Amino acid sequence: MTSLGTQFATAVAAKDSDAVRALVADDVDFMGLTPRRLWEGGSPDELVEVLGTWFDTDDRIDELVEVVDGDPVADTQHVAYRLRITTPDGPHAVAQQAYYRADGDRITYLRVMCSGFRPIG
Repeated sequence: MTSLGTQFATAVAAKDSDAVRALVADDVDFMGLTPRRLWEGGSPDELVEVLGTWFDTDDRIDELVEVVDGDPVADTQHVAYRLRITTPDGPHAVAQQAYYRADGDRITYLRVMCSGFRPIG
């Protein structure tokens, strides 16, 4: 069975808002850290809005390069993933680390840290 973390990474890479919404609880406790900002949300729609800011409509996610389910820290799961993206400025790499807790098949707590868009070549 595919972990919730891998499902989340796959949904992010596909820019699949409906899949992201389906993976998180209605009262998800979300925080994200990008190179210049801290982000927060408490609902699936707020999380999708943040992801839409991180990955603009002009940003094409070309490939989910790697997904690694890490060892849990007590009740908290870990997933790391890397993306190859093309923006109007050219190709970029992005890495994200996510820590999450779940109740059944829904993520209730989510912390994501992002490397930012790093130019390739």
